[in-house]
Amino acid sequence: MLPKLFNSVGISRYFNNTLWLLMEKGVRLIDAFFIGIWIANYLGPTEYGVLSYSESFVYLFTAIAALGLDQIIVKELVAHPEKRDSIMGTALSLRFLGFGLMILVMIPIIWLQGLDRVTIYLIFFLSMAVALQGFKIIDFYFQSQVQSRHTAICNILVVGSLAVFKVYLISFEYSLLWFGFAIFLEWLLLSLTYLLVYRRQRLNLFAWRFDKALAKKFIKKGRLLVLGSVAAALYMKIDQVMIRDFLGEYEVGIYSVAVKLTSVWIFVTVAINQSIFPSLVATRKESRAKFIERLQKLYDILMKVAVFACISYTFLGPWMVDTFFGLAYAESSQLVVIYIWSIVFLFLSNASWGFYLNEGLEKLASIRLVVGAVVNISLNIILIRLYGLEGAAYATLISYALSGYLINGCFKDTRENFYLQTKSIINILSPKTWIKPL
Repeated sequence: MLPKLFNSVGISRYFNNTLWLLMEKGVRLIDAFFIGIWIANYLGPTEYGVLSYSESFVYLFTAIAALGLDQIIVKELVAHPEKRDSIMGTALSLRFLGFGLMILVMIPIIWLQGLDRVTIYLIFFLSMAVALQGFKIIDFYFQSQVQSRHTAICNILVVGSLAVFKVYLISFEYSLLWFGFAIFLEWLLLSLTYLLVYRRQRLNLFAWRFDKALAKKFIKKGRLLVLGSVAAALYMKIDQVMIRDFLGEYEVGIYSVAVKLTSVWIFVTVAINQSIFPSLVATRKESRAKFIERLQKLYDILMKVAVFACISYTFLGPWMVDTFFGLAYAESSQLVVIYIWSIVFLFLSNASWGFYLNEGLEKLASIRLVVGAVVNISLNIILIRLYGLEGAAYATLISYALSGYLINGCFKDTRENFYLQTKSIINILSPKTWIKPL
């Protein structure tokens, strides 16, 4: 189906680009799933809960470091390739500025939380990894050129090597902190390989320059997106932080297994959306009708992937927990069956960025994420106390459904997007759309 989707709109190069991204995400999936399972079994629920809590805690603040610029940078590089060096230099400077702001916000919160020394060290390693993620702008450049092959190869080599390193840590019984260091090391090596591959394409790193006017433009465009991104981080990760506060680190470990089994499917939507986004930008400039048609095709295929995953996990989820994680994580079985259905709305939400950004609806995009975060936090406060871990899973499902889908029907400017999303759900029941995309 995927090749037909791309051939039908005459963009086979986007399909080739997606293949490279899927290969990269495949390696990441193997690392996150199989190596992640090994790490979870090695550490046990409590220490695995500490690691998962630290990752979730740092993730809450990564949106501040990104300043809402990720998709904006890709869009600008597609629209103004002649300004490449100014865009790259300005984006990198702003990312480092954002990282500084992130640290300023995190320090007092860490102090107020009264975290133990091991958790603080883990947060330090993970925060340094966020600093290095500023060099993702090189990946954004190759995305804009539909040449993700270059950075995909970097990711495949580095992630593969770090997977071996993690196996070494497990085999020789290294402590928890080393797994935090491994995450930092991965981003250090990725940054170096990104810089190397950029140079090998005869592109001059030293030509990057900061443009004050461009910085103001980025900040103006990104200020609403960063609010939305912070909100998105809250409703995606706050459950694990709140579980630790309400229940404990052991329970975070149990819950994190359900999250891990579900999150492997996010690699698929990220790969497809990353590859298609430049196409949506270019198509919107040519013809809005063609843009809407292409967006519908994107929704259709993502919805089918999501439903396939949900049905599979509903029947096989408990068996997967028992087989891969064992008796120590048996309480995760029912959580997987609930949590997996959230990806239906997560897939719809991720694809929606193609609509929001190309239609100039950054404000509404941020509003729906803020609403989702408020609902998620509120539901977690109530449902975790009433129903424990299952309450947290239901809170996530409801908030994703609201912010990723239902809220689009509440605003005139996003109602068209709501109709596209609804049509993709209806099309699940149409045999024709499974055989040949519309």
